[in-house]
Amino acid sequence: MARAAEGVDTILCLAGVTPGHGGDLDDNVRLAEAAIKAAQASNQASSQNPASDRKTRVLLASSAAVYGNQPGTLPEEAPLHPANPYGAAKAEMEAQALRLGTEAGVAVTALRIGNIAGLDAILGGWRPGFQLDRFADGTTPRRSYIGVRMLAQVLAALVQHRGLPEVLNLAQPGPVAMGDLLRAAGLDFSLRPAPDSAIPEVALEVTRLAGLLPPDVPLPPADPAQLVAEWAALRDES
Repeated sequence: MARAAEGVDTILCLAGVTPGHGGDLDDNVRLAEAAIKAAQASNQASSQNPASDRKTRVLLASSAAVYGNQPGTLPEEAPLHPANPYGAAKAEMEAQALRLGTEAGVAVTALRIGNIAGLDAILGGWRPGFQLDRFADGTTPRRSYIGVRMLAQVLAALVQHRGLPEVLNLAQPGPVAMGDLLRAAGLDFSLRPAPDSAIPEVALEVTRLAGLLPPDVPLPPADPAQLVAEWAALRDES
């Protein structure tokens, strides 16, 4: 990784360990540390060239899971209360990465990404007989989402933007009900009573993100039909 990082402006580290793959969640911290050390080595090599003022920075894939079960729209300043081991691992990754970045003189931004339509446990994890939690008010879980094409456009814009904050929510405005997403995709599902541990809503505040994007990368509200269309186009292209 250090060799690959030589002479680059940004390391975009989207690698990570998720609960469904049976890996060691602590590897999220190790991946972040490896990226930061690679950036540090790149900066040290660059410092040998008096004509260069380039500094390699690191953008890390974190998760909305760091917020846990909290009501309302969540800004980056909201306290972190992860409700599961994955969220706790990502919160620890953020803390360790920001600490190590400060020590190494490497700028680090943790991207708290919402659900990615099609790469999530709903569209991506759908199987015949799929069930969703239903809360007492009749709703299904609501989450901040982003489409796969929209995600690519946002990331492409962010790697061109200097001076990013240490943490940044990454999603489209407005939470999406998972039931609405499956209906838009024409996928059958049944409902089951939500357990006490179920989280009704995780809604990310994305005002900071919208302010960092250029005019040619608008950030429209999340729409189930559009999210499904982006996912379907990706599958067709694949």
